[in-house]
Amino acid sequence: MATRRRVLTTAVATVAAVSLLAACSSGDDGGGDGGAVTLTITANAISGGKNAAEADWIHDWVIPQFEAAQAEAGNDVTVEFLEEGVDDEDYKTKIALDLQSGEGADVIGIDGIWVGEFAEAGYIAPLNQVGGDAVDSWEGWDQMSDAVQSAMSFEDQRYGVPQGADGRVLYYNKELFAQAGLPEDWQPTSWDEVLEAARSLSALDGVVPIQLNAGTAMGEATTMQGLLPVLAGTGQEVYSDGAWNGDTQGLRDALGLYATIYGEGLGDPILQQESAGRDNSFAQFAAGEIGILLEGDYFWRSVINPDESVGTAPMANRDEVVGYALIPAQTPGSGVGGSDFVSMGGGTGRVLNPNSDNAELAWELLAFMNSAEAYTERVAGTVSITPRDDVNAEVLASDPMLTFVSENVLPINSYRPGLAAYPQVSVALQEATAAVVDGTSPDDAAAAFEQSLIGIVGEENVASEG
Repeated sequence: MATRRRVLTTAVATVAAVSLLAACSSGDDGGGDGGAVTLTITANAISGGKNAAEADWIHDWVIPQFEAAQAEAGNDVTVEFLEEGVDDEDYKTKIALDLQSGEGADVIGIDGIWVGEFAEAGYIAPLNQVGGDAVDSWEGWDQMSDAVQSAMSFEDQRYGVPQGADGRVLYYNKELFAQAGLPEDWQPTSWDEVLEAARSLSALDGVVPIQLNAGTAMGEATTMQGLLPVLAGTGQEVYSDGAWNGDTQGLRDALGLYATIYGEGLGDPILQQESAGRDNSFAQFAAGEIGILLEGDYFWRSVINPDESVGTAPMANRDEVVGYALIPAQTPGSGVGGSDFVSMGGGTGRVLNPNSDNAELAWELLAFMNSAEAYTERVAGTVSITPRDDVNAEVLASDPMLTFVSENVLPINSYRPGLAAYPQVSVALQEATAAVVDGTSPDDAAAAFEQSLIGIVGEENVASEG
């Protein structure tokens, strides 16, 4: 490990030094005139507490490596990490107040769901407007798909660099599939094929054929691991072309899938009402009691991981028993953008403070934190998906499932709208699924959702087909 660290240190220092010298020669504020410069990073991470691995990486690797690279280039640069370890909403409020008042760190970690809201408020600006010409020519963009980049984008402009990446798939139990006469290598191409498999599984005693999250008890898990990927399969998103979509055919079709699953007894409606329903669904899948489950790669890495020190519902035979497939669109080609398969992505990232006194040097730091070497160090000892294709090709080589997500799912991800109204809209969507599971017709649930939506965002901001 010591040898590897020396190699990485040399490589990163050389890259950073060359790029910074070029920046200084063009008149950048990189400290090349001998003046001392202090840069600050903030994130909701703290050593020994919340997101400790992130905090330790910044303290132990990012700061010393970046400062060493600057020193080698003849620049006196100090980096300070302003740790936070609070509730996400408290952190959001703090950094919003900092940005509003012209204060705050130079590099700021934020949730991707906040990007649009912060951009509309004028708290953050497009990266290339803050960090200069070097932003658009950064080598890292070529290692990130457009879909991955969109996690930290708003209105087709990059506002930040994604810090992580994830995606949603259909998990299935191969042993149950075999008992039901279904293929071990399963890749449905439509909702009808998913339903056909679920109906075959319904012949097995003690097995819930499919778990599609619904209701308010599961909160955002219903929206992200339920309705939104289903909605994307109709070719629609909850927000598009500057408006919120209300009572549309896409929503009615998505809720219709819920009506079929729960109306035919292919899913367990009680599970959707339990406060621990999502965790219970995990345990039931691990016990071979659920046939098909729509979830994120987190489920593979951290829930059913055979390592009992990691998995919360470890499956010793995970790699042999658990299959995974892309989520199909309603019909081939009916997904968002004419796609055959769909997914949803989430995650966090980092932005530049428009108020920074050293904005171009701050970009050098942000680019450094998102270099291949930095990501390789960040995920050392773990198996995690990064936003960079080059790093994923190396660190995920031993895990076919995460490689599958990296290569096949990330490029088709859709993302939640990063707007202030979204959390309330999400609850209204959850309520619509709950109503359908309880027996309300999809048409009535979609109409009720639109009325809720109008109350949240105003009628002038709602698109409807009802």
